[in-house]
Amino acid sequence: MSDCDFGLIGLAVMGENLALNVESRGFKVAVNNRTNSVVDDFMAGRAKGKQFVGCHTVEELVKNLKRPRKVMMLIKAGPAVDAVIEQLVPLLDEGDIIIDGGNTYYADTERRTKYVEEKGLLFCGTGVSGGEEGALKGPSMMPGGSPDSWEHVQPIFQAIAAKVGPNNDIPCCEWVGPRGAGHYVKMVHNGIEYGDMQLICEAYSMMKEGLGLSNDELYDVFAEWNKGELDSYLIEITRDIFSVKDDDGSHLVDKVLDRAGAKGTGKWMSQLALDLGVPSTLVTEAVYARGLSSFKDQRVRASKVLTGPEPKYSGDKKEFVEQIRQALYASKIVSYAQGFVQLQAAAKEHDWPLNYGDCALLWRGGCIIRAVFLDTIKEAFDKDPNLENLLLAPYFQKAIDGAQDAWRHVVSQAAVLGIPVPAFATALAYYDGYRRADLPANLLQAQRDYFGAHTFERTDKPRGEMFHAEWLQERKEPV
Repeated sequence: MSDCDFGLIGLAVMGENLALNVESRGFKVAVNNRTNSVVDDFMAGRAKGKQFVGCHTVEELVKNLKRPRKVMMLIKAGPAVDAVIEQLVPLLDEGDIIIDGGNTYYADTERRTKYVEEKGLLFCGTGVSGGEEGALKGPSMMPGGSPDSWEHVQPIFQAIAAKVGPNNDIPCCEWVGPRGAGHYVKMVHNGIEYGDMQLICEAYSMMKEGLGLSNDELYDVFAEWNKGELDSYLIEITRDIFSVKDDDGSHLVDKVLDRAGAKGTGKWMSQLALDLGVPSTLVTEAVYARGLSSFKDQRVRASKVLTGPEPKYSGDKKEFVEQIRQALYASKIVSYAQGFVQLQAAAKEHDWPLNYGDCALLWRGGCIIRAVFLDTIKEAFDKDPNLENLLLAPYFQKAIDGAQDAWRHVVSQAAVLGIPVPAFATALAYYDGYRRADLPANLLQAQRDYFGAHTFERTDKPRGEMFHAEWLQERKEPV
């Protein structure tokens, strides 16, 4: 009986929770998993008595769906997605929609959209953020792909998405753009998430090592920070972490090994920034910081040999905590500014008509980087859709002006104390580079022309005219 509104393939935690979310909004859901026992356990457990149809095959799932059929995959990104698409294509009819909700590389979505459309079907590559809790209670959703798919998936997606606004009625889900645009925006979200997490860790390190704050004191600091400009999900969970005790009564965070994992989306953003020629330095430093953390055994050996200063700050404790907060806020502004600059460059490269205010709104609720701060970003782009860089928006100009003395003090003191703050430092270096009309790249271009005849432009000639100098012949002879 073809009466299900939605089909979902993949019943790991994210898939199971998203299916429950969809059903809770009044939709009937057909579910399938590669392992039949997973379907059976779900139907006998959390799905019992609800509007679900458990399907042991993809064919069975398709037969249970209303047309146009909407089939969402929440499976591991990569070859498995292509394999399921190959299973689905011969079973579906013109106008049916295949949805990929995994952490997929945007270029794969570009390719799959074209392939599925050639088969007479529609494809919707959808970034989903918010983890297990978001999937169940309301994620941030970033759909892209075949534009004609949006009218069909919109009612379901906007029903299950997180809601924000004064009346809690604005869904954190809006059409992003064609082909791989949705997954690209999700990737940038994850890259900003890398930067946010690294910045918070550096603030923690400065307060723990530089000021000797206890976990209880750190809890109080993050609780206070979460009431102001830094109010966000990541600050909130960081606060909570400092309150959790192990079985023996000691703080659990101190027993967590300092070796960070990564799933690759931060690396993708950094690599693509290099391809586009945009300086997304903060996510790159965050990726490198995770890489350095993975050298745990080497670092332990090095710690017994290499020397540095005693990391103890001698100034006013309370004042320095406030300066760290301001440094964190200023660096966070730079992180988001870089993310949106990369989105703008990618949109130009791929001809995606992105709405940057909407992108900020998509991240306002449900996702990992959700923060009050994003409302201000949306306002900035709503006021000027062609804003070159968030740093130029009046609100953020003023915020940086107010924070930069503290920011510079924190970065300089970190160097004096020997506490690594690569994300704070690269954010400040980007700001100082971006605010200068002149950079030392004139010397770099002269070097390139000297050894490789790469040519250069001149400040006293029209842009675009290239010149070459005979540096070797014209140089002063060395004594």
